[in-house]
Amino acid sequence: MCNDIEYSESEVSAECVDAVGCLEQQAANKMKEMSANNNAAEVMKGVDAVIFTGGEDISPSLLATPQPWHGIEAERDYNATRDVNDFTLMAYCLKNDVSILGFCRGMQMLGVISGATVIQDIPTFFAERGEEYNYIHRNEKSSPDAYRDYSPHDVSVVPGSILYGMVGGDIKNVPSWHHQSLLSVDGTPLKMSGYTIVNDMKMIEAIERTDKTLAIGLQFHPEAAMVKHIACSANKDSYMTMVEAKKLINSFVSSVKARKAANN
Repeated sequence: MCNDIEYSESEVSAECVDAVGCLEQQAANKMKEMSANNNAAEVMKGVDAVIFTGGEDISPSLLATPQPWHGIEAERDYNATRDVNDFTLMAYCLKNDVSILGFCRGMQMLGVISGATVIQDIPTFFAERGEEYNYIHRNEKSSPDAYRDYSPHDVSVVPGSILYGMVGGDIKNVPSWHHQSLLSVDGTPLKMSGYTIVNDMKMIEAIERTDKTLAIGLQFHPEAAMVKHIACSANKDSYMTMVEAKKLINSFVSSVKARKAANN
């Protein structure tokens, strides 16, 4: 039983991790109770913004209403240590209004910590609704050992949102690679700032905290588009242009610099 969240050789102790690799429920409850009461301030001195990157699925024990894991062995991908680290750091950033930009998992963590509901597996979600899903968020593997690349799709950006101010309109061919997503931000301090229509449903592609100066999340990967173009990948033109991707990142950086200048 996990009585406290302790580390062993830079990893959360085994007592705090369940059989499938998720953060054990008692440990997850402790994380939520601790909120921003942690030592993040010690490493955040002089840091004006934090970018939370993509990666593993977030332990469903951290959801506002905890859930068991989705049970799909092929999608069993958790990192309890990273969950603790990201949750702790993001809680500090939100408490102290430090600027945040989250990509993919980073957006989902912003949703989870803010109380949003989560779809643990998008194909399963639509199958249970009796609807087809064409895997626009991550290419379906043609075989178990096949290479799975980013899937391009468009994002509608909500006018008046921070994201709209950053990019000036909708975004074409964003690189996408995820099988989970936020379902709803209703009743949270979040608002949806970007979406994609799937089966007449607005699937959340971007969010922002309405009670913070600059805390936004993107379900897609503009940084991956930049890598595609820098590396001159054969399929680079399938994704958002280098200009569009750099504009998004540079707009965030410019906003952070403007905040700092205004506070000095």
